Amino acid sequence: MAKTLKEKLAGLIPKLREERTAILKGHGDKVISEVSVAQAFGGMRGVKGMICDTSVVEPDKGLIIRGKPILDIQDKLPEEIFWLLITGDLPSADELALFQKELKDRGEVPKYIWKVLKAMPKTSHPMAMLDTAILAMENESAFRKRYNEGMTKQEYWEPALEDAMKIIGTIHTIAAGVYRIKYKKGDLIEPSKKLDWGADYAKMMGLPPRKGQNYEMMRLYLTLHTDHEGGNVSANTCHTVGSALSDPFYAVSAGLNGLAGPLHGLANQECLNWILQTMEKFGGVPTEKQIEDYAWETLNGGKVIPGYGHAVLRVTDPRFVAFNGFGKKYLSNNPVFMTVDRVFNIVPKVLQAHGKAKNPWPNVDAGSGALLYEAGIKEFEYYTVLFSVSRSMGMLSQLVLNRALGTAITRPKSVSTDWIKGQIAG
Repeated sequence: MAKTLKEKLAGLIPKLREERTAILKGHGDKVISEVSVAQAFGGMRGVKGMICDTSVVEPDKGLIIRGKPILDIQDKLPEEIFWLLITGDLPSADELALFQKELKDRGEVPKYIWKVLKAMPKTSHPMAMLDTAILAMENESAFRKRYNEGMTKQEYWEPALEDAMKIIGTIHTIAAGVYRIKYKKGDLIEPSKKLDWGADYAKMMGLPPRKGQNYEMMRLYLTLHTDHEGGNVSANTCHTVGSALSDPFYAVSAGLNGLAGPLHGLANQECLNWILQTMEKFGGVPTEKQIEDYAWETLNGGKVIPGYGHAVLRVTDPRFVAFNGFGKKYLSNNPVFMTVDRVFNIVPKVLQAHGKAKNPWPNVDAGSGALLYEAGIKEFEYYTVLFSVSRSMGMLSQLVLNRALGTAITRPKSVSTDWIKGQIAG
């Protein structure tokens, strides 16, 4: 008999708690990281100082979700990926169907949310609209209600999971509504009772199905962006806010505010802009020689080529490989995709010859924007909203597990510049 996600977790959590207790009791004093002055000033990059079991990013392999390389699960539905993130296993067909039903049962967006969104200034950024809606929906929090009534620490995960499922059940509907309200696309489109999460999101935005192509693109996009370890700005912010026992609505809204920053969530639109500017410069799809010359012109001008290089990866981002495969399947004669693909053939060679890039290979953002653009989403500032819908799954899976395991409040020790000067003086 299929289990609900709550029942599945109820069976897993005692073992996870025992494992964490044993590790802390037996090895709590073991040193796992040292911090340099450069790291202290450099945003703690590379400092091993938190636990995230949902995914890891290996320099030579890319994103691995619960032990599964992302390319091995790229065809899975986003709902399956969330189940995998939070339990460590993919759901059975019966479990998936039951989980999808639970999400749809929680899929009604309160009417006051639409009033809030429609009352916002017409110039509001779509990200501000999305995270305002999630924050306003804190009114629905089961965690806050249960906490105020009184519950034990062992129970924290249960209402956290309920809030997480409410957010996942509605965030794609809210995001689609933001798109239609912000860009005057017409009336809101009701959720489907039959479509899966990704396809329903595309339908509610009003994207043409194109024989299912846009639905497949949306599923792929949402699957590839679900999680990326725990230290990125959105995940880390959500983790920190949630560690104070702020409920998931507060925590996810905070994480989305971090995702809106230009150093985190805007990369794919910057990459697409460079592609479109390249096409404009050459009056269409450039030749490989033209791309090579323009790449050198960009680098010699002190600029970077957006989408190439990654702080961790030392190989082509497998998520780019997945998007590129989609493009070859559906968009082989599309000018924008053709340009992206030719850039991929040429730019890594130029960067290697240039010699300054630690990683000359493309990351996910080098290809994702082109697919969104050709799906009919021409409003670049909305791209981060799509990212947010997907990344909510990673943030929420980590948050629920942290409440289940009693993860402590985040409180690193800060030091002053004078203290640093004292340490390096002698």
